[in-house]
Amino acid sequence: MHRTVKTEAGLVEGIPGVDRSLTVFRGIPYAAPPVESLRWQPPQPPVAWTGVYRANSFGPTAPQAPGPELNGLDLPMSEDCLRLNIWTKAACADEQPRPVLVWIHGGGYRVGTGANPRYDGEALARKGIVVVTFNYRLGALGFLATPELSKESEHHASGNYGLLDQIAALKWVQRNITHFGGDPDRVTVAGQSAGAGSVHFLAMSPLAEGLFHRAVAQSHARHARDPELRYLATSYRTLSDAEAAGTQYATDRGARTLQRLRTLPWPRLVEGNASAVDSAIDTGGPAKPPLFRPVIDGWAIPHGYEDTYLKGLQNNVGYLAGSNLDESGAIPESAFAAHRTAGKRIWRPGAPPVHVTREDYVTASRQKFGAMTEEFLRLYPANTDDEAAHAHCAAVRDNARVSTWLWARDWTAHSSRPVYTYFWTHASPTPGHGTRRASHGSEIGFVFGNLHADHTEYSDKDRDIAETMSSYWANFAATGDPNGPGLPTWPAWEPDTPTVMEVGGEFAPIPLADTPRLDFWKRFFHTQQAW
Repeated sequence: MHRTVKTEAGLVEGIPGVDRSLTVFRGIPYAAPPVESLRWQPPQPPVAWTGVYRANSFGPTAPQAPGPELNGLDLPMSEDCLRLNIWTKAACADEQPRPVLVWIHGGGYRVGTGANPRYDGEALARKGIVVVTFNYRLGALGFLATPELSKESEHHASGNYGLLDQIAALKWVQRNITHFGGDPDRVTVAGQSAGAGSVHFLAMSPLAEGLFHRAVAQSHARHARDPELRYLATSYRTLSDAEAAGTQYATDRGARTLQRLRTLPWPRLVEGNASAVDSAIDTGGPAKPPLFRPVIDGWAIPHGYEDTYLKGLQNNVGYLAGSNLDESGAIPESAFAAHRTAGKRIWRPGAPPVHVTREDYVTASRQKFGAMTEEFLRLYPANTDDEAAHAHCAAVRDNARVSTWLWARDWTAHSSRPVYTYFWTHASPTPGHGTRRASHGSEIGFVFGNLHADHTEYSDKDRDIAETMSSYWANFAATGDPNGPGLPTWPAWEPDTPTVMEVGGEFAPIPLADTPRLDFWKRFFHTQQAW
């Protein structure tokens, strides 16, 4: 049965899901097309329509370079991309309102779409959650800053158009989600990688205050003095740096005026976004962040991490955050040999270094740790290439767990709501790789419960883990607490308990690191510049 729902811009008609008790609404405009004079402007309200909008197909993807995020998706690309998708089991708006989970896709602020099948919301909707995914502007179209753009802004700010799209989507949810059976007073914003980075920026943005009540950041939540956050999806730019880079970017495309920039065809603006890095940022190693990413503009994001947390300026939301075993440069042992024979690496924006030879490992250690290098090498010793690869991965994993724990300490100092941290360890089937691994993003299908029966690479154990993971996430969206009947107990973060919840491989708290290593990371972070 097709269901028609009222929205602020007109009627929309959804279609039945694979589970016929669910309704799916695809491609609903949540803002006006950001084209022509609206290019590099804050999103405007959606244009009203007459009749019934057939929400039976996903909207166009944001302009981007083709990549894995779009594999298998037969969708057009267009600047008219500000569309959202909803999965709901509510039969009518008069039912008891259901918690809402708004998912922000990853992709380094350069690629991605809310239409990716990995984010299909049916399984979570069956658990009583209204699921929303959406597109936002990417690359130069989403994060270009120039002095001219800042000057025409009443806030003297530019560069955060993709983030402003995310805020517009959350505002649309507040105004309209009741018609889809959702509760605007129980909204969780969640995302992975750049989606998680976006969650952090929204949690620090006064423009997003009150628009959501809980936050989920799946890779990465990092301490403000962890140099890793400078190139991961948590990285930001200052306005002056962003304006300078934007001016050069426009000049390289022959556009010396804002008017000319706005008339350039979007393929000209997208060209080169996929490989553009910000080489000026000191990350303690060779890794660099993507050129186009959020900006500390004094308006949408007033301050960096440490200033925000020290002053207690963040939005008071509950948090669930963590990282994965095989990410941030850590890889499974089965991949050591392949990395050694891969040859010279071409650095992808945001990609972490992987050190699998002793020479590379020691050289990188000296660059990152400086005066603390000898202590680091005593704690993570290596006399052979294999020992170096194991030591590198152990250090990366300890770094991530300790950093997230310290982030939670800073966050909770001025927040009254609990934080839950995790470390995903289940080795799962990974597209494009011959071996299972707990790689970057591998938890997404388990969180969404999208281990479809026709994919024979998934085992019964995989499906059991997916049931547990999706239940944790659904519970957190509903109550702010992932725990529930039949689930292993997940304790909230505590300042005197240096542990993290292992999820996937096992489901129980584990230590962050052994005591000497934990002490080392605390002292090392203290020596680093605050962000």
